[in-house]
Amino acid sequence: VQLQASGGGLVQAGDSLTLSCAAPGGTLGSYGMGWFRQAPGKEREFVAARTLSGSNSVKGRFTISLDNAKKMVYLQMNSLKPEDTAIYYCAARQLGVTSYEDWGQGTQVTVSS
Repeated sequence: VQLQASGGGLVQAGDSLTLSCAAPGGTLGSYGMGWFRQAPGKEREFVAARTLSGSNSVKGRFTISLDNAKKMVYLQMNSLKPEDTAIYYCAARQLGVTSYEDWGQGTQVTVSS
């Protein structure tokens, strides 16, 4: 499935930001959707994951939500910190498969102190 992430930007510490990921060619019920991030000089790390059935895993101050009608995936990020600065990627895996095979292009989030 093709994924298109958006919504990144420059924010201040303490702000909230919502990232969006469009999956125009997919049916979210067939996939587990996830968000990952990669900071400069660091490895990519897991942020959040969710399925339509409600299986949910989230890191800290973040909330992931799915809108199957709009084929959209959202990442709500609260109380942002400078260490949240990274490129954020949405990803999809087929249900029953553990690895994420489809990735969006990433959106930059920069949190200033």
